[in-house]
Amino acid sequence: MSAATEGEAAIGRRRASMGTFERYLTLWVALCIVAGIALGALLPGPFRALGRMEVAQVNIPVALLIWAMIVPMLLRVDFAAMGRVTQHWRGIAVTVGINWLVKPFSMALLGWLFIGYLFRPWLPAGQVDSYIAGLILLAAAPCTAMVFVWSRLTDGDANFTLSQVALNDAIMLVAFAPVVGLLLGLSAITVPWDTLFLSVLLYIVLPLVAAQLWRRSLLASGGEAALQRTLKALNPVSLVALLTTLVLLFGFQGEQILAQPLVILLLAVPILIQVYFNAGLAYLLNRQCGSAHSVAGPSALIGASNFFELAVAAAIALFGFESGAALATVVGVLVEVPVMLSVVHIVMRTKGWYERA
Repeated sequence: MSAATEGEAAIGRRRASMGTFERYLTLWVALCIVAGIALGALLPGPFRALGRMEVAQVNIPVALLIWAMIVPMLLRVDFAAMGRVTQHWRGIAVTVGINWLVKPFSMALLGWLFIGYLFRPWLPAGQVDSYIAGLILLAAAPCTAMVFVWSRLTDGDANFTLSQVALNDAIMLVAFAPVVGLLLGLSAITVPWDTLFLSVLLYIVLPLVAAQLWRRSLLASGGEAALQRTLKALNPVSLVALLTTLVLLFGFQGEQILAQPLVILLLAVPILIQVYFNAGLAYLLNRQCGSAHSVAGPSALIGASNFFELAVAAAIALFGFESGAALATVVGVLVEVPVMLSVVHIVMRTKGWYERA
């Protein structure tokens, strides 16, 4: 059996171990699109009522749903793992560079090129800047939760993955708002700084603190077994909250989508390009640096994937339910699983090439 065939078989076995929700996330998102559009057309009154439930520009139903999404994911993060960062410093340096110095800026460039210029004639004129803003938000925060799945599928080093995620979350606390503000400013989009900082507080700082306190309590009372039981129980809650948020989003976005069905396809183009570009760059840089394949695989996946839950929350807070920014972030959710699985296949099929001197 060839190395490529063995790699495919291994991926198949590990993919089968993914939960049903995770494995078919793209299907669930597609169904939520249909359900949201249909419900928004049939029941516009309740959707508008939900949209008006705001305090200080924060939509309360969505805030609760976002917390239900994010806290279980942040519960996985062990900041003690940051003490092991130096063990794989080359892979860490590559991934941090891709996540914070390349990905947001490459996405902004692709957004300006495709959405702001090439695709502009086919997009609603009043939403073009908002679409670009959504793409920037999507790329400005590295993935936290699904990374553990992608790492497992690529035979990734668990210590590297955990320490990288912990480091990225720590960086995100201070870098997310400045990076987003800078790129939105360069896009000539007015930055609502107070709302942006409120979003960081609500959707990064507070959930991270709450998750870490909960994690410590679980470990103190029942050890690792209690933590794993809680994570397993919360995983469906997190995904159901995500899907419910999408139904609400598409309930508000339905008229735009029905009027412009091409929008989703056009928004997917820069997202796809940036995923493959950043994954490929991280993979090649790790090979040049001499990192092990077990580090390069998860590094490529972390470098390419996005914290779309945070992006959706920030887009809603900054621009509203009905904005093009919110729709652009949802397109990222739609393509996440199939695209990242394709990157996993590439990483595993090229393992023999990677390890050749």
